[in-house]
Amino acid sequence: MLEKLKQNLIDYGMLAGERGYTPGISGNISARFQDKIIITSSGSANGFLSMEDFSLIDFDGNVLEGNPKPSSEKFLHIEFYKKRKDVNAIFHFHSPYLTAFSASGMALTDGILPEIIYCYDGIPLADYALPGSEDLVLKTSQYFDKYDIVLMKNHGVIVGSDTVKNAFLHLETAEYYAKTVICAKILGGAKILSEDEIKKIKNLRKISKSD
Repeated sequence: MLEKLKQNLIDYGMLAGERGYTPGISGNISARFQDKIIITSSGSANGFLSMEDFSLIDFDGNVLEGNPKPSSEKFLHIEFYKKRKDVNAIFHFHSPYLTAFSASGMALTDGILPEIIYCYDGIPLADYALPGSEDLVLKTSQYFDKYDIVLMKNHGVIVGSDTVKNAFLHLETAEYYAKTVICAKILGGAKILSEDEIKKIKNLRKISKSD
């Protein structure tokens, strides 16, 4: 079971690398495994992972088996899992378009595309903190209750979902949304949907969840 989960992370890490979402040795990925977490090791490249590039840790951050040096941002992952029982996989990447907004200090919360409003209700921006620090966990985790995708100022993006595949799909959707907004800005600026239209989209979401 654990080996299968590792292989799933390897496969989607490779796909993310092929799509240009995870350059070099930046970022980290993880998955919930029973009452533990499997996470990539410090210095590993998400696009070129092997079975030796994972650490099995508990919810206190202790290494139980595998690589002795888990990602320095393990506590960011742990906090996401603690706050969201529905989250079973997390990607923290520095994908170029989302990171461009992060580096510019800009959230993606304007009502531009219906599917983004419907699925995510926007993508917020957490204040800057030193990567791997407790401050980063505190400043970013305040958004985990409500949002599946959070930008980290001057850093990157973190995405959580119920499966590894869905975490990847959320990342892909958000990355292409960021690219679309940038292109729209080049063409003169994206047109914001009216409050009335945004309300209609959110009402559709409420109806869907109640069915």
